[in-house]
Amino acid sequence: MTKAQHPDSAPRSYEAHAASTAIFGRVAAAVRSHRLTVDGPVRNGAPGEAPTPGELVLVAVASCAAEVLQVLAHDGAVPFAGAAVTARGVIDLAAQPRADVTVFSSVELDIVLRGPSAEQAAGLVAGFQRRCPVYGSLAVASGRMAVRHCVE
Repeated sequence: MTKAQHPDSAPRSYEAHAASTAIFGRVAAAVRSHRLTVDGPVRNGAPGEAPTPGELVLVAVASCAAEVLQVLAHDGAVPFAGAAVTARGVIDLAAQPRADVTVFSSVELDIVLRGPSAEQAAGLVAGFQRRCPVYGSLAVASGRMAVRHCVE
């Protein structure tokens, strides 16, 4: 079944909102009915108390991995007792892979799966890499993307 034939192949639209606040470097953000506070990095003079935009990108890819791995295991009847994902990223302004925009110089994902065999886990991780748009966006834009996985 191709992506075009998949029953869920209709385009998905997302919307998020953000506005500066009276506190320098602090942003009030919202997704649907969820509210969150975002701070710029301390190096920019921001408070640095709330998550930064870069950290939210990393939590987005880690969350996408955990969710998609579970869905793929369910859809494939693969034993799945859980997944834990750690995402790390570096933005090195002196070593940017592109001159026109700032991107993560490197991103690393460490995935621990519980339940599947090593072969099944490798298949799930490959499926996540094909399916998650956050991963795809980072993989195309970042200087280096590394994904490691193991089974507990």
